[in-house]
Amino acid sequence: MAFGADELRVLRRALAIALHPSTVQDEDIQDCLRLAHSVDEAVRERDRLRAFLLADLARYRAALPGSLPGYTELLQDALAAGYDPGPHDLAALRALRSNPVCAALLERCRLLAERAVRARPAGRAKTAPGQRTRLLTLVGGRAGDKDKGAEPRPGAPARPTPAPERPVPKPSEVFPPRRRPAPPPAQRAAG
Repeated sequence: MAFGADELRVLRRALAIALHPSTVQDEDIQDCLRLAHSVDEAVRERDRLRAFLLADLARYRAALPGSLPGYTELLQDALAAGYDPGPHDLAALRALRSNPVCAALLERCRLLAERAVRARPAGRAKTAPGQRTRLLTLVGGRAGDKDKGAEPRPGAPARPTPAPERPVPKPSEVFPPRRRPAPPPAQRAAG
């Protein structure tokens, strides 16, 4: 995840607030809450994209051997994104190992699978990150009271207004359909 200049400025102020909570201003709190919402949205988008990629990979794997080029491309993308290949991937690649690309992928997947199996007993297994705890209050802040026009009660935590939910786009809206390469022209024998 990359931060822009404005987001880095807010992050820097948030760290300063953590070190010196007595200097908190309402504007700083609102900026921190907006940054927290942006990070949450980025995490949700990453999870949606990962789920779509894995579902697409499963569809291509189910259509093997006809979908070999698409499957190998998607598997390479998934591996680059940190995907641990499962037994179904290894079985599919073993069945197609006569193809040089599949043979190379099989070796790579075998190494990754072995590494994942060895890491499990040691407690280093790769786990999906849990939901990040939402930032609801900052010490000394009065977020949200500005909008209500009321004075805050002492000790009352400020709660952010929930961001409106965006509709989840369909995969076909996000990713254009893959174009199949045109078959080579048939050569006619002269006779």
